Amino acid sequence: MAPVLDIVALRSLIGVADCGGFHRAAEVLRISQPAVSQHVRRLEKAVGRPLVTKQGRRTSFTPDGQALIAEARRILTAHDDALRRLAGPSQATFTVGTTEHAADLILPIVTAALTATHPGSAVRFRIDRTARLDEAVARGTLDLAVTMAEVSSAPAAPVGALGLSWYAAPGWTAPPAGEPWPVVAIEDPCLLRRRALDALTGRGLNPFVVCDTGYAAGVTDAVRAGLGVALLADTGTAPAGLAPRPDLPAVAPAALGLNTRHGTDPTLSETVAAALRATLA
Repeated sequence: MAPVLDIVALRSLIGVADCGGFHRAAEVLRISQPAVSQHVRRLEKAVGRPLVTKQGRRTSFTPDGQALIAEARRILTAHDDALRRLAGPSQATFTVGTTEHAADLILPIVTAALTATHPGSAVRFRIDRTARLDEAVARGTLDLAVTMAEVSSAPAAPVGALGLSWYAAPGWTAPPAGEPWPVVAIEDPCLLRRRALDALTGRGLNPFVVCDTGYAAGVTDAVRAGLGVALLADTGTAPAGLAPRPDLPAVAPAALGLNTRHGTDPTLSETVAAALRATLA
């Protein structure tokens, strides 16, 4: 029997790609992390080649993995379009994107709002950087996207602001007076990176980026390992394994916007915007 590319496994692969890792993909897909890993192994067995590689805690894709991701997006689009045509409009599916800086706060808000106002609907998420979310909304692959308004290139409705706080590993010792401060940040372009460097420079602390990462999860991993300090979204509780650093300069909140695909039901965007404003207020 010829190998088969399982639809569920392809969704997990796309989840890993969009979310930046297996753990976050499992949260968004609402399945266990071992299940996501099993799905990827199933695809590797089907194509007969490795798809992902591990660099510490960071997940990277092999050339074959990158090629399959592109194919998987086409397969899933065709599959979902066919299902909608054949099964009819009995279950609406909403696809929502969010900047990863605010994902822990935004995902439950959006899910609860849409579940309450659109019972029976299915909600799918994509976690990515603002520029890529804007592109996805413009292409029509996302219905809505919650983005960092200051760096967004698309018109967006203001929905509130995201508080920002400094964190380090517990017991992390600040550099001696006059020594540069190590900062962990997402690679450029990144609003929080720029805010962090500007704030420390303004205090005369001479910051330097000791570690670049591609995703927010990489920032927390590096800070937890004691590499330096980081400016992160304040969701009410410190990230696991990190401690607040109130001794560092305060940074103004980052404005969030809601970017809506042309043709999306206005009640959908109004529902999400109202829920976000109520929480972020």
